[in-house]
This record gives sequence, structure tokens and C-alpha cells, in this order.
Amino acid sequence: MTKVTIIGAGSFFTHNIVIDILNIEGLDKGVIGLVDIDEKRLEIAHRLVEKVIALTGKDWSVTSSINRREVLPGSNFVINQIEVAGLSTVKHEYEIPLKYGVNQCIGDTMGPGGLFKTLRTLPAWRDIVADINELCPETTILNYTNPMSAVTLATTRMTDIPVVGLCHSIQNTSRQLASYLEVPYEELKWTAAGINHMSWFLELNYKGEDMYPVLKERIANNPVLLAKDPVRLDAMKYLGSFVSESSGHFSEYIPYYRKRQDLIDKHCSTGYNGATGFYANNWPTWRKESDEDILKILSGESAIKLESSHEYAATIIEGMIKNTPQVIYGNVQNKGLIENLPSYGVVEVACLVDRNGIQPCHFGKLPEHLAALCRSNMAFFELAVQAVLENDKEKALYALTIDPLTSAVCSLAEIKEMFEELFEAEREFIGDLR
Repeated sequence: MTKVTIIGAGSFFTHNIVIDILNIEGLDKGVIGLVDIDEKRLEIAHRLVEKVIALTGKDWSVTSSINRREVLPGSNFVINQIEVAGLSTVKHEYEIPLKYGVNQCIGDTMGPGGLFKTLRTLPAWRDIVADINELCPETTILNYTNPMSAVTLATTRMTDIPVVGLCHSIQNTSRQLASYLEVPYEELKWTAAGINHMSWFLELNYKGEDMYPVLKERIANNPVLLAKDPVRLDAMKYLGSFVSESSGHFSEYIPYYRKRQDLIDKHCSTGYNGATGFYANNWPTWRKESDEDILKILSGESAIKLESSHEYAATIIEGMIKNTPQVIYGNVQNKGLIENLPSYGVVEVACLVDRNGIQPCHFGKLPEHLAALCRSNMAFFELAVQAVLENDKEKALYALTIDPLTSAVCSLAEIKEMFEELFEAEREFIGDLR
């Protein structure tokens, strides 16, 4: 019987993941395990999953505990979606860097925010992985926690258990591109590869026609379209390829768009398109609203929509359990998959999934300028992961010194000062760095 355990089950994400799993045709019996350290949020998640199961009429059960060791045994899949001290730190990770001129929109993957999220997430995840190794060593780990590349990379250093990092940026962006081009999604052929949040759509083809000239002509003649996705579409004009992550996120991973206020004003407009402090200023409200929405579902005030999402977790579960071949885009250890990126790092490539598990596909080489942008981010992740696994505070500082946005704005002395201020503000959350 299939058992899927979700760590960090109090997240809003649990709702979609469970619906996706229960929508797998022919997978009519199993167990959903839920773990969260917040007892109240865990109880709400448990009730929600019970309600979804009842609506589907399937013979699934749910078990939950704040003690993960009670839930992990027997898990075929462990889904990681933890958030460590986010409410306590989100303002620090936005406001302190801003004093030094480092302007972030999201700040959960690269930059000062991404670094310190790594430093507070990995110690907790390391303890969880140790329990997974002991209690369900035959499982497969599906990681949704950001920073995706750093968490997945660290996991490959902690265990031999198969792990894949899962995002929704490639599947969502490919649909956005079909919309921008006004072609049917099912007929748009594309090729993508890179790293999480920086995968590159290297080919766009519709009925044998290269669609990049079409897309470039459209944004040249349609400022409204350009304004919908200002950073990605502008970058495409100069770099030649469209990137997988939203304009706001992507603007933080490169040195071109957030280093001066005039550039921010021109390219980084509102919301996910790059608004200053968008995540820090809104995330606590989003979390509260998400909790309220779930309570409305539980009270019957709102209906549950049993529509599958575009997330990959259920696709993997279906492919492996039913031996139904599937293709997903996953974050996996490179090992030569992308030849001009470090083999020890984590890359995002197409993967075949069947009863043999997750099998990454060889890609080849990225255009060198795109590979160079990816490598700068990969070096940041490598140093951040080494810092935690080796309890080495100096390596954490080195990571910040090579961050593309931070280094575009600050001197080394300023980076050191900013780092120490952030370190003191978050000392209680970031483990044993010394």
C-alpha cells in the first residue's frame, strides 16, 4: 500500500498535493502521513485531508503527528515543504540588506535573503534526513522547499536516498510562452535546461517555425506585452533565451536590474514582476489568508475544487507506482547531464519516471553565456551548503561576497558588515555556525 508522508504539512501546499495524489487513476488505496511542528496547523491539515479523501470516495487514510518518527516508517515517498522560522526572519532579511542598497523582491533563493534562509533551513532538514535514513531508507525524497537548489544539493551530501527537487516554473513558464505567442500549448515544442529558477528555453518551435523571432517582434511592437513580464522579456532580447522563473525572482539572480533605482523603476514594476519587498511585505498576510481559506473549506463555507494542479509530485508517484512512464523536469545532481556546469552541483533537466525511479536525461551544453550565469548561482549554493555542513561561518560570508546582486551593489567591506548584522539578528535560527 502506497504511503506518502508530507513534512511541513501545515503549508498551504498540502491541499494541492493531496488532491493531485488522490486524482491518480487506479491508485485507490493508500496512506497520507502528515508532520508539522505547529500542532494547530497540523490539526487543520489533517481535517482538510480527511475531507478531500471523503469527497473522492477513495480508500485512503490519513495519519498525523508532531513527532515525525511516528509517521515516517513505511513511507514510499517523503515530500519536504518545511519553512523554518520564516515569520520571525522575513523582515530582517529584507530590511537589513536594503540599508546597504541591496533591493530584493522575494529574497528566498539568492541574495542575503536566500543565504540566510539556507542557513536556517538546512540544520533542521539535516535532522529530518537523518530520521528518513533510519526509518524509511527505501523511500524517494521529493523536495519543494526553497532555496530549491541548495536544499536538494545538501540532501545529496547527506544521504544516498534518491532525491529530486520539484518546482512549477518550467511547466508554468512553458504555458506562459504559448500564451504570449498565441499558439496552442499542446502544439508548442520546447527544450529547456539549466538550474532551478534559471532554466533556459533554448528552443521554441510551432509547426516547424522558430518562434523566438516572432516573440521578439511582438514585444517590440507591443509595450503592453512587455509590461506583463518586464525583466524576462527584456533579458531575452539581449541573452537570446527566455528564462523559467518570474521577472521578480529572476531580477535577483543576475546583476543587471536591481543595482540602481532607475533600473528598478524601469524594469521591476509591481507584484511578482519585481516590486521592492514584495515577499517580506505580503507573505505574513498571504499565510493568514491561506489559513482562513482552509477554515472556510472545513466549515463548508467554500467548496473544494478537485482539479489537479501542474505540480510534479503526483506525476512521479503515478509513474513509479503504476509503472506508467512520465516526463518531468527535476532538480538533480548534475553528474555530466549539462556538460558545461559543475558535475557536483544540482541542475534542472528533463527526467524519465517509471518503476525504476527518476532517471535524469543527458542534455549536453548550454550556450556558454547562459552557463556562466548559472555557474555564478551554483557557486553561491555550493558555499552556502558547505557553510552549514561544515559549520563554517566564513564560507557563508564568502557565499554572499559572490552573490550577483549583492556584489553589484556593495563593496566587500559593506558585504561583511551586512552579513554580521544579519547574523546577529538571526543567530538563534541558524544552527552552529562559527
